[in-house]
Amino acid sequence: MVKPVGMTAASTAELEPVRRLPSERVRLGVLGAGNISHLNVAGYLNHPQCDVVAVCDIDQELAMAAARRWGAAKAYGDLDELLADDEVDAVEVLTPTHLHYRHVLAALRAGKHVSVQKPLTNTVAQARELERVAADLGLVLRVNECFRHYPPLERARDLVASGAIGRLIGVRIKTVVGLTDSAFQAGLRPEGYGWRLDGRSPGGHLFDDMVHKYAMALWLPGLDVVSVQAVVRRRDLFYEPCAAIFEYEDPDVLGVMDVHYASKMWLRSRYYGADEVFELQGDEGVLWVTRATGEMLDMPPVILYQGHDNVCRTVTEKAVESDWGEGFRRSSAHFIDSLLNGAVPDMTPDEAVRVLQLCFAVYQASKTRLPVDPRSISDRVTADGWPIGDELELGDPVIAAD
Repeated sequence: MVKPVGMTAASTAELEPVRRLPSERVRLGVLGAGNISHLNVAGYLNHPQCDVVAVCDIDQELAMAAARRWGAAKAYGDLDELLADDEVDAVEVLTPTHLHYRHVLAALRAGKHVSVQKPLTNTVAQARELERVAADLGLVLRVNECFRHYPPLERARDLVASGAIGRLIGVRIKTVVGLTDSAFQAGLRPEGYGWRLDGRSPGGHLFDDMVHKYAMALWLPGLDVVSVQAVVRRRDLFYEPCAAIFEYEDPDVLGVMDVHYASKMWLRSRYYGADEVFELQGDEGVLWVTRATGEMLDMPPVILYQGHDNVCRTVTEKAVESDWGEGFRRSSAHFIDSLLNGAVPDMTPDEAVRVLQLCFAVYQASKTRLPVDPRSISDRVTADGWPIGDELELGDPVIAAD
């Protein structure tokens, strides 16, 4: 059975915000108008009780263009101006990860509720500090993790919790990165990736993208990982092959995760040239989520096999919405609903810290070839051999587009 990770009695308590929200609406400011901003903002634009009132980016032309598209009345090129705007109740932070700590801290100190793109920060210590600041100020801080709101994964977690596959005993997560000709990927701005390829990131793809999958390794079973063994190898500047074994707090549950870069393999996708397959093994059945980012397999998004009391059956759920973008839209709507209802939204800072610890444990286990308890990591671990060559000395702008 699934149990919530990192949830306490406070999770259902009424929030006590520093500044009272309007009774029926949330006025949102968006910080960062780069490559993925439209995916995150779509859910806010569609929410009947949310107004996107301001956009901020170091590239003011980019901010102005986004403000026009989203119907926002204001476009700022300076973070301080956005945070001084009394008509902004909450901020969606979509800037590069190495700037999250600075930007989230500033937004909290300005009295704004904050949703921030994954991962929360580049270090466990910084994430813990932001968690404390938000709690001290009585403000909401949540990490915008789209995979937690992707309908096939939500359905899979509910099925496991209902006992559809009996007692959970195994978790398997596969990621493959290849080629695609999607309009989305062709339209990405190359300047939005420089910070992912040097020392401003702890480890490239295994940090920037695989953090989604580390989050799923915790959220799908609802269990903490207590030991990690892993092998991480370098292929090029961005994609690392990796294989990891997870031991959970329930000793009857094991997890495996792998990621590969198939440099000559084309993938069907409306988004990035990547896809994932999730497998949840129970003692009475097995459950697959056959896609996420892409559409590699021509199969229903959720497949359930049950073998109980000598009766075997396969159930396919074709009607589940499987557009990866739906996870972004639902995640944004969830943040607004939580603010309006006085509920604690996911992903909480504590849960985000556990994801960071798991990521860094994979790096550490690969370096030492020894098991690593993620809970022992209090700061950060850099991937072996990262970065390649000299770091790009580009500095840290106050605001930079994702």
